[in-house]
Amino acid sequence: MNLSIPLVMAQAAPAAGGNPLLTFLPLILLFGVFYFMMIRPQMKRQKELRALIAGLSKGDEVVTNGGIAGRVDEVGETFLSVEIAPGVLVKVQKGAVSQVLPKGSLKSV
Repeated sequence: MNLSIPLVMAQAAPAAGGNPLLTFLPLILLFGVFYFMMIRPQMKRQKELRALIAGLSKGDEVVTNGGIAGRVDEVGETFLSVEIAPGVLVKVQKGAVSQVLPKGSLKSV
């Protein structure tokens, strides 16, 4: 009876470790999925928005983040003057522009 207890205690635990690459492989794959599904598309959108803002010129029809649509009247270094109605000018930051509309879009509204 007492012989079986020391035999069970004498059994060694399996060796921990193994290949460290296999240990971190799921984490590496998860990071790869996050990069291609979330980080990369966000960086692409930011790059497109920076190019859109840098290319603004007088006469462009824009929509701001607040939903105000108008025609660019004046382009400054950090601000734009947007005409939202005849004779009504609003100053907005360049970063507040969310999209540029095709020419003539405001006439149809």
